[in-house]
Amino acid sequence: MSSRYRSLSRQFRETVRGLRGDGRGWVLVAVAIGWAFTLGMRFIIPTLLPQIESTFHISDALAGLAITTLWIGYALMQFPAGVLVNRLGERTLLTASLCLSGVSMLVLGVAPIFGVFFVGSAAYGLGSGLYGPSRGTVLSRTFTRNAGAAFGVTLAIGSLGSAFLPNVAATVVAAVGWRAILAGLAVPFFVMAALAWRVVPERPSERSDADASSADGDANADADAVSDGGESATLPDFRELLGTLSDRSILLATLSVAILLFVYQGITAFLPSYLQTKGLSQGTAALLFGFMFVTGAASQIVAGSAADRLGIKPVLLVVTAIGVAAPIALTLVSGTLALVVVVGILGTRMAVNAVTNAYIVGALPDHIEGSAWGFIRTGFFLVGSLGSTFVGFFADANRFDLAFVILGALSAVALGLYALLPSE
Repeated sequence: MSSRYRSLSRQFRETVRGLRGDGRGWVLVAVAIGWAFTLGMRFIIPTLLPQIESTFHISDALAGLAITTLWIGYALMQFPAGVLVNRLGERTLLTASLCLSGVSMLVLGVAPIFGVFFVGSAAYGLGSGLYGPSRGTVLSRTFTRNAGAAFGVTLAIGSLGSAFLPNVAATVVAAVGWRAILAGLAVPFFVMAALAWRVVPERPSERSDADASSADGDANADADAVSDGGESATLPDFRELLGTLSDRSILLATLSVAILLFVYQGITAFLPSYLQTKGLSQGTAALLFGFMFVTGAASQIVAGSAADRLGIKPVLLVVTAIGVAAPIALTLVSGTLALVVVVGILGTRMAVNAVTNAYIVGALPDHIEGSAWGFIRTGFFLVGSLGSTFVGFFADANRFDLAFVILGALSAVALGLYALLPSE
C-alpha cells in the first residue's frame, strides 16, 4: 500500500511540475483555489439548512427552493458568461465572479428575512455562474499541451473544497452561528478576486490584432481580421452556436456529460440521506460524503494526467464504466466498511468532468470558443439540475434503491455514447 501511495505522490509531483513556468503556476493557483470556494460554497448551505430554517421559521421545501434557485441561476449564466469571455476576457470575468460571490455571501449572512436570503442565494448562483466558462477557456489557452492535467488539478481542488468547507461549517456552526460562517466567507472571495486580477493574463483581443495588422499597412488583412473575429463586435450567431453540436465528437461528449451531471446531482443531493437509511448516523454519513469528494479529487488529478498521456477516450471509458457499477453496488452492500469502499469508488466518477471539459473546449472553434462553451454548459447544467428532483421523487416513495439503480443505468447510456467517440 505504501508503494502505491509513493507512486501517486510521485505522479502528482510530476503533474504539478509540468504545469509551472512562465507564470502559469500562479494562474493555476488562482483559478483552482477560486473554484474551491465557488464550488464548496454550494454544499455549505445544505449543511447549514437546519439552523437557517430555524432562524427564518421556514419549511424544508422553501429552503430547498432557495438552493434550486442558486443552481438555476448558475446554469442560466453559462451562456452569457461565455459571450462575455470573448468581449471582456477571462481576467475580468473571473475577478467579477469572485467579487459578486463575495458580496452575495455578505447578503446571505446579514439577511434579516428569508426573502433577502432568497435573493442572496439567487445572486450567488448568477455571480458564480460567471466563473465556469472563463475558468475553462483560460485553462485551455494557458495549458495548451497539458490541458487535461490542468483541468484535473483545478477540479480536484474544487472537490477538496466541497469536502472540506461543509465539514468545517458543520463543526463550528454551534459556536459561531451560520451567519458568521456565510458572511465570513466573503473575505476569501475578495482575496482570490485580487489574486486573479493580478496573475491572470489579459486575453488578446481580435481588435488589437486588427489594429496591429493595419499598422503594418495591410488594410485587407485588417478587414479580414475584424470579420473573422466578428464575435468581438456583435452577438454570436445562434445558428453558429448550434452548429458546434453538428460536430459529432462535441455532440457525443455533450450528451454524455449532461447525463452524467444529472446522475451526479441526484447522488450528491441525497447521498447523506440515503446512507442514513443504511443505518449510519448523520455524522458518519456526512464524513462519507466528504470522503467521496476526496477520492474524486484524487481521481481527477490522475485521470487528467492520464488523458494527456494515453488519450481521452480510454480514460473516459474506464472511469464511466466504474461509474455504472458504483451506484448499483451501493444498493447491494451494508455495513460501514463496505459503504466506505463503495462510496470511495463512487467518487472516482468525478474524473469524467475534468477530461470531458478539456475535450469539448479543445474541439470548439477559436473565434466562438467562450460563447459556445457557455452555451453548452447552460444546456448540460439545466439538464443536470433535474437530477435532485428525480431522486427526491423516489425518496418520497421510499424507493431510494430503485433511484440509484436507474442512475447506474443512465451512466451506462453515457458510457455507450463515449464509446462512439472517434479514436485519437
